[in-house]
Amino acid sequence: MEAAAGSKRAYSIIVPTYNERLNVALIVYLIFKHLPDVNFEIIIVDDGSPDGTQDIVKQLQQVYGEDRVLLRARPRKLGLGTAYLHGLKHASGEFVVIMDADLSHHPKYLPSFIRKQKETGADVVTGTRYVKNGGVHGWNLMRKLTSRGANVLAQTLLQPGASDLTGSFRLYKRDVLEDLISSCVSKGYVFQMEMIVRATRKGYHIEEVPITFVDRVFGISKLGGSEIVEYLKGLVYLLLTT
Repeated sequence: MEAAAGSKRAYSIIVPTYNERLNVALIVYLIFKHLPDVNFEIIIVDDGSPDGTQDIVKQLQQVYGEDRVLLRARPRKLGLGTAYLHGLKHASGEFVVIMDADLSHHPKYLPSFIRKQKETGADVVTGTRYVKNGGVHGWNLMRKLTSRGANVLAQTLLQPGASDLTGSFRLYKRDVLEDLISSCVSKGYVFQMEMIVRATRKGYHIEEVPITFVDRVFGISKLGGSEIVEYLKGLVYLLLTT
């Protein structure tokens, strides 16, 4: 669905990137493929990738149009929360989707997110690995057990109102996303957990869509020991402050 240049879109899809040259063209193609009749824009927030990610995005703009694929670059890595804020400054959509660029979030689920929101009027629709028809592909047993254990621990301590706290594939009403981001102080992977916990505490209506999370197709996974420590610290912080 086309719209005149400068007009508002129904959906803004914010995709933060850092060194995603091998993935960004495919994720953009798949978004267009799975949303043929949806009025949307894709906002690429690139944090100064040295691998040529921005050059690829500029080529994509020539294919799809600069009004459909927006490049909003930053000089260096400045954090996930600020990446969303940066994207929001340039977003025209009433609804905002956030998703990863590394193909771990398949765009084939986007119609389900949109449909679920329309059917329920939800403020937040979040993808989940931990319900029927959800899952993970590409992780070894240890990582699956670690993820499951971390999620069970968080569920027990925080009672967050959603089955998957750390997933970052979500659809928000724009004003809800703005409110939540302004309320959150965490960084990195804990940021997603804080977003959903605070959404519950604020009384926002949350719905879930089962997804299969796929470990990145190209490139190196950015999850490591430091993120696990950060997660545990974040869990304690949220337990004490929410």
